Amino acid sequence: MISLTVLVENTARGAGILGEHGLSYWIDTGAHRVLFDTGQGMALLNNAKALGIDLARADAVVLSHGHFDHAGGLEAALAVAWPAALYLHPRATEKKFSGADPAAGARCISTPFVETEWFLRDKRRVIVTREPCEVVSGVWTTGEIPRTNDFEDTGGPFYLDEALTQPDPLLDDQALFFTTRAGVVVVLGCAHAGVVNTLEHICHLTHGAPIHTVLGGMHLENASPRRVAETLAAFRHLDVHRIGAVHCTGFAAVATFWREFPTRCIPCAAGTRLTFEPAA
Repeated sequence: MISLTVLVENTARGAGILGEHGLSYWIDTGAHRVLFDTGQGMALLNNAKALGIDLARADAVVLSHGHFDHAGGLEAALAVAWPAALYLHPRATEKKFSGADPAAGARCISTPFVETEWFLRDKRRVIVTREPCEVVSGVWTTGEIPRTNDFEDTGGPFYLDEALTQPDPLLDDQALFFTTRAGVVVVLGCAHAGVVNTLEHICHLTHGAPIHTVLGGMHLENASPRRVAETLAAFRHLDVHRIGAVHCTGFAAVATFWREFPTRCIPCAAGTRLTFEPAA
């Protein structure tokens, strides 16, 4: 069996499990183990211990993008998972800011450990690529995701400079996916490339294999009515059977998913563990 454990999420369930604004997942295929994102760093080690997960057994650590709520725990994770290879997009190391009004100032949302590429100093295997990549047998990154529709954006006021003059296209955004007996499982970071763009890209990469499960953040908190409607239509068209919309998706959008897909939505708080039958 393939198991997927939510290590970090805004909400938590279970004794000793901490909630934290961020995401981290542990994927165990039986033969290999992948840590996808690391949260901010305050909850990761605590939750791994509480859930009986030994991060030292990780074969690969993957970053979805360079924001602090996904990469903040990377230093702590790599200190434990010292043999693991690290996978990231080349633009994940850019300094990143957020802010709606230059007069009010910018907020830095990247992390020094990633910006300075400090992870290169311990001589571990680091794979920096824009391309889809098989990180362990059967588990893939999407690589850089094409922006092909006209209704999705990065989901917020994100910039590459403190003056808030250079919008950040967040080309480093990527997702993880693997194939099971029921279909493809998609694990999102924040879907800054757009969840529909992401799913269509994965359909292309898998030659049209059915998508069974989609989990993670979708950055729909500030989405237009059209974007929400188009997203719901895409999930219907793709006949996604299990939906775990969390983290940055936004309360209203999460509620909309539960209203529109009441039998297909699942909670995915930290502490959640899902299992899947491997593809034949």
